[in-house]
Amino acid sequence: MGDKLPEPHASSSPAVAASAEAEEIEVLDSEDVLPMAAEDFDPDNTGYISTEKFRSLLQRHGSELDPHKLEVLLALADSNSEGRICYQDFVNLMSNKRSNSFRQAILQGNRRLCSKALLEETGLSLSQRLIRHVAYETLPREIDRKWYYDSYTCCPPPWFMITITIVEVAFFLYNGVVLDRFVLQVSHPLYLKNALLYHPQLRAQAWRYLTYIFMHAGIEHLGLNVVLQLLVGVPLEMVHGAARISFVYVAGVVAGSLAVSVADMRAPVVGSSGGVYALVSAHLANIVMNWSGMKCQFKLLRMAVALICMSFEFGRAVWLRFHPSAYPPCPHPSFMAHLGGVMVGITLGVVILRNYEQRLQDQTLWWIFLSIYVIFVLFAIFWNIFAYSLLDLKLPPPP
Repeated sequence: MGDKLPEPHASSSPAVAASAEAEEIEVLDSEDVLPMAAEDFDPDNTGYISTEKFRSLLQRHGSELDPHKLEVLLALADSNSEGRICYQDFVNLMSNKRSNSFRQAILQGNRRLCSKALLEETGLSLSQRLIRHVAYETLPREIDRKWYYDSYTCCPPPWFMITITIVEVAFFLYNGVVLDRFVLQVSHPLYLKNALLYHPQLRAQAWRYLTYIFMHAGIEHLGLNVVLQLLVGVPLEMVHGAARISFVYVAGVVAGSLAVSVADMRAPVVGSSGGVYALVSAHLANIVMNWSGMKCQFKLLRMAVALICMSFEFGRAVWLRFHPSAYPPCPHPSFMAHLGGVMVGITLGVVILRNYEQRLQDQTLWWIFLSIYVIFVLFAIFWNIFAYSLLDLKLPPPP
C-alpha cells in the first residue's frame, strides 16, 4: 500500500484532509503495488476478495487512507451479503475511477456514511466553500458531493465557458466600434455583411452554423446570454468537465441554427442562445428530476430567476423577429435557435449531467438521444440541400 501518509492537521475536517492528501495517495494499480496486493488477497486469481480478508486489509492500512475513502470502503463491506467483494471495484476506488458496478455495490444493502454531511463542515477556506457550494448546486447525492469535493483540484480550470464568453464579448465590442452602435446592432445596415452570422442565402458556408454565436443583436442580448452561461455553465464545467459541457453547448448551437434553417427558412441567426439554453435547460431539468436530493439553498428561487431570465430573453427574441426590419428584404434574426437549444438540453444534456463521472458509452438512453440528434442533423442537412429549391422559396438577397 506504500509509505504511510502524513497526518492531516487536527483542525481539518475529514473532507478537507482528503482534499489535501488527494495527490499523495498512491494508485493501487501501479506495477509495484497491485501484484503484491492481488497475490495477498486474491491468491487464486478469482477476481474477488473475501469479506474477512477485505476487513483485514482495512485494519492494516486504514490509517493510510483518507477518511472519505475509508468510509466508502466500510460501506462497501457492510452492504455486501455474498461474503466477497470484487477486487477491481476496490482498485477502481483507490484509483479514483467510478464504475456502474461499484456505485451499485455501494447503494445496495444498508450502506451508511459515518461522518456528518459536507454542508455541516466548518472552518473551510473561501475556495473550499466555493467548491462545496458548486457540489450542492449541481449534484443530488451526498456521496457524489463528497467524492467531488475530495477529488476536485481545479486543474484544469473551467476554461471552456470562460474562453467562449471572453471571445463573444470581444467580438461584440469590436462590432460595436466598427458599427458605432452597441444597442440593437442588428438594426445597422452593415450588420448582415459580417462573415460570422448565419444567413439563409449563405447557408452553404458551413462555418456559419457555428460562428453565429459570436454575433449578438445588442448589448441586452449579449448581457443575458453571458450572465446565464457564466452562472450556470461554469459550475457545470467544474463538476462535469470541459469535454461534456462543450459537447452540450456546441450541440445546442448546431441544433439552433439547423432548427432555424428548417422552421424559419428566411431568417438569419445571431447569438449564443442555442448553447446557453441547452446548458440551462439541462441543469433545470436535472434539478426537477432530482428535486428531493438537491440540497442547494433557495433552489426554488434560483429556478424561478433562471426561468424569468430565459423567458425575458426569449420574449425579446420573438418581439425582434416580428418587429419591422430596418432592411425590409431580410427579417430580423429568428428565435428558433432558442427552442433547438432547449430540445438538446432536455435530451442529451439531461443524460450527460445525470451521470456524474460515469462512462456515457454504457448508458442506453445516451445512445438513443445521440441517435435522434444525429438523425435530426442529417435530416436538416438534406433539407438545406433540397428543400429550398423544391419549395421555390423566395429568400432575401444576400448581404
